[in-house]
Amino acid sequence: MDLSLVIPVFNEQDNVQPLLDEVCSVLDGRFDYEVIFVDDGSVDATAGRLAALRAACPRLRVLRHARNAGQSAALMTGLLAARAPWVATLDGDGQNDPSDISVLYEAAQADDTLWLVTGWRQQRRDSWIKRLSSRVANTVRAALLGDATPDTGCGLKLVRREACLQLPRFDHMHRFLPALVLRAGGGVCSVPVNHRPRQRGVSKYGLHNRLWAGIVDLLGVMWLRRRPLRPDAREDD
Repeated sequence: MDLSLVIPVFNEQDNVQPLLDEVCSVLDGRFDYEVIFVDDGSVDATAGRLAALRAACPRLRVLRHARNAGQSAALMTGLLAARAPWVATLDGDGQNDPSDISVLYEAAQADDTLWLVTGWRQQRRDSWIKRLSSRVANTVRAALLGDATPDTGCGLKLVRREACLQLPRFDHMHRFLPALVLRAGGGVCSVPVNHRPRQRGVSKYGLHNRLWAGIVDLLGVMWLRRRPLRPDAREDD
């Protein structure tokens, strides 16, 4: 298998079918792949609609959290279950373009030092307050962590599964993957990707539920960066 695609969803009942249809139309014939939806404790009809889709799509796997645990937890659940060496992640709201998965995969295959290829939404299709808060957060984070990544919040990423499973795990870690990968000795690159306006459902994120947690997490990652653990060990002949 070439690729596992992990899609965390929370109350996205109207997005799961069109997103799966689009993913399959883009990836069929190009990859040997699987699609893993992680239902992060949805309380709408998401679980039932995923069950119906699972019956009709052999590539689809569905994992479900008993209660909402957050995006990082959902991504880690999918990563642990994935069967392929490379794992692509995609937001469940339909704003990421599945066509860009191939672009990220080609970048990864061209450089064997890369552990992470992340999308860069150069033309954001979000509200002005969301764009502004992300711009401020990215600027501050890049200045303090030096991760050289213009858009860590993009849900479209491609990670080397085995390497990513070695990283420290904590809530909201998905926003700090570039810094964590660099700390562990892996390579990171950003690739421009398409971004689309949300057509169905409502956003689960806003300034109020990201600001304070983001500050605490940033301080924690700064602490981790000062304590790398990468000894150069070799076995004697």
